[in-house]
Amino acid sequence: MIYLNALPGTIGQALIWGIMAIGLFISYKILDFADLTVDGSLVTGAGTCAVLLANNVHVAIAILVAMLAGMLCGLATALLHTKMGIPPIMSGILTQLALWSVNLKIMGKATISLVGKQLLVARADIATSIIILVVFVGVVIGALYWFFGTKLGCAIRATGCNEDMARAQGVNTNTTKILALVISNGLVALSGALLCQYNGSADINMGRGAIVIGLAAVIIGNVIVSKISSNFAVQLIGAIVGSIVYYLVYQLVICLEWDTDLLKLLSAVLVAVFLAVPHFKQKFAKPHIVLDGGENNA
Repeated sequence: MIYLNALPGTIGQALIWGIMAIGLFISYKILDFADLTVDGSLVTGAGTCAVLLANNVHVAIAILVAMLAGMLCGLATALLHTKMGIPPIMSGILTQLALWSVNLKIMGKATISLVGKQLLVARADIATSIIILVVFVGVVIGALYWFFGTKLGCAIRATGCNEDMARAQGVNTNTTKILALVISNGLVALSGALLCQYNGSADINMGRGAIVIGLAAVIIGNVIVSKISSNFAVQLIGAIVGSIVYYLVYQLVICLEWDTDLLKLLSAVLVAVFLAVPHFKQKFAKPHIVLDGGENNA
């Protein structure tokens, strides 16, 4: 019963983190860019939104400005990589490190309470919040599905698939990388802006481990939906499904009263297991022998 009673709140939190997972899906799966900026840009979105809400700025404006702040984080990482030749992982690490100080300056203190402020989503009104979050998720998926079907969106996907070939076809791969990382971290910041409202506060440490949660959601979702369809919209929905599955398991662990000190270890194990699934599927697949006549026999 405790688990069932906690389900609405778990679903709400999973939807918020699902938006972050979609942002990570763009950098990790589409662009093939290991972007570690997200641990910092999530807090940037949350902190920016919280500061504005604390100063009685309208919630819609606060969310929009938070997204723009996150986009600047992605731009910083992209410029470190494309203009300074720094490898993707190091670019993200450097931006993430710098964002710790930047976020403290934005927030002014380690924690900002939003009690009594106008919020779009809140645990206290979970039913309405879930409806609003579903709308947010639908709009994000619809917009991305349209964008990545355009010429520019296809150029980003081509860059992730084969950068050399994309460049040979006249694609400015530096531009596509910059755009993809800007969009990705804008969505991560959007998730942070919604998360701080949902939790009722913004904290400087709330982004710690975000990359692991996002990767878990993306990988779990990919394993689940890969056999259903390769449609791009379905793949995006898979990130949301993966986030929900992750948090259902996470909540179950809490309800079973396992040692909470081991939750991070559980997250790492989950990611490792689902990352290994494609490898073992290929390793244990039945070999095919190609005959001279062109027929395949198992």
